[in-house]
Amino acid sequence: MLAFLLVAAVSAGTTAALTYREARNAVLQTAQDTAVTSFRDHVQQTAFGLPLQGGADLEEVLRDLARKGKPHPWVVFAEYGSVRASSGENPVSTVITPELRRAAQADPHGSFERVVKDGVPYLTIAMPMVFKASPDSELPSGLVLYAVMRMTDEQVNVDALLMAGRDGALPGLAVALIPGLIAARSVLRPVRKLREAALNMGSGRLDTRIPVRGSDELADLAHTFNDSAGQLERSVRELREAEARARRFASDVSHELRTPLAGMLAVTEVLDEDAAGLDADTARAVRLVSAETGKLAVLVEDLMEISRFDARAAELNADEVDVAEAIRKTLHNRHWTDDRIRTELPGGIRARLDPRRFDVVIANLVGNALRHGGAPVTVRLRTEPRPPGPPVLIADVLDSGPGIRPEALPHIFDRFYKADAARTRSAGSGLGLAITLENVKLHGGTIYAGNRPGGGAVFAVEIPLHVEGTGG
Repeated sequence: MLAFLLVAAVSAGTTAALTYREARNAVLQTAQDTAVTSFRDHVQQTAFGLPLQGGADLEEVLRDLARKGKPHPWVVFAEYGSVRASSGENPVSTVITPELRRAAQADPHGSFERVVKDGVPYLTIAMPMVFKASPDSELPSGLVLYAVMRMTDEQVNVDALLMAGRDGALPGLAVALIPGLIAARSVLRPVRKLREAALNMGSGRLDTRIPVRGSDELADLAHTFNDSAGQLERSVRELREAEARARRFASDVSHELRTPLAGMLAVTEVLDEDAAGLDADTARAVRLVSAETGKLAVLVEDLMEISRFDARAAELNADEVDVAEAIRKTLHNRHWTDDRIRTELPGGIRARLDPRRFDVVIANLVGNALRHGGAPVTVRLRTEPRPPGPPVLIADVLDSGPGIRPEALPHIFDRFYKADAARTRSAGSGLGLAITLENVKLHGGTIYAGNRPGGGAVFAVEIPLHVEGTGG
């Protein structure tokens, strides 16, 4: 729209300016040519006796010349040496410039100049008197006649031309604005609808469609958008249905496996107790079955937990706890109290946490560090301010192993991902860190994985520190 108006304004302004310039030049040129020609002719027809003496006779001659002025009355001045005379009241004009006097001395055919004095435009004409020494030569007499003519009428006409140009350009711009608005509306309305539809789709309303009008390029764009939106909606619906079926399948399988697994675990416990009285091969087979059954039970529990997160059925039962004491209890319950574990747990840090889920977070990180890192494993607790929000609780788990390979870092929290292909038969299910991530997110926190400069992996859990009461 602005570009359209700019083109219209430039076009109207250029046309008005050129028209004004040509009309102005025509008006001024006509008056100027008439005055110069008339003054030259009258001066050539006037005779003066030299040497010139000032007096009433000279002034009468100048007044006679002034009465013949065209196209407007003149005031005629004469300069001859020290003699100064005029047809008016003042013998000397304040409008005649030194430049015009010098031009009159240099050019025997005369000169003219337009001058503005006190806001009034004048035409000043200088015509020197010469002697005809021969048909081809002229000698200056020293007498110079000047005619001064007001150009007030021409200025009025020029101002009228300027106002006419302005008054003609402004309505032209107003008239150009109407088709410009219509054109802009016809283009911008579909674009606005396309923008609104894209925003709606971005917010999850995949059934958004654009009304199609006409058969131009914008209509083709609307058709393409609607087709793409329909295909996207179908694809997303199919993906959601497949995801729901997969979640339901995992949940159903997990539930169906829990009952037979409970029986198998009870049997394997009995077999483990009697394994000492069996022969070596049978005892080894019994212990292998017992270990694999335990792994399967862990996998089923992890799958059920993941399915609860996917179904958004996981709940946070938060309570205000002493965080250091909660970590010590986690380590004690898993018998991680030997010299493999080092702790830096300052007292007095209290936070609103779900004790069960926080226990899972710490247990998974420490267990992962012991299995795949290296002892000693350090568990460190601290808080940090994070303006303008609340401070955060930070729990670090550091091991002394080789660290995490760089290509594995982006996938370390993926489900069933194992950084070492040789560990596919390890005790872990590949879901521990994924469950840890979901539990941290449920607390409104974040978890980071990386490597220490001196070697070893580090996992950092950050949870906003919301505390009730005054304890911490």
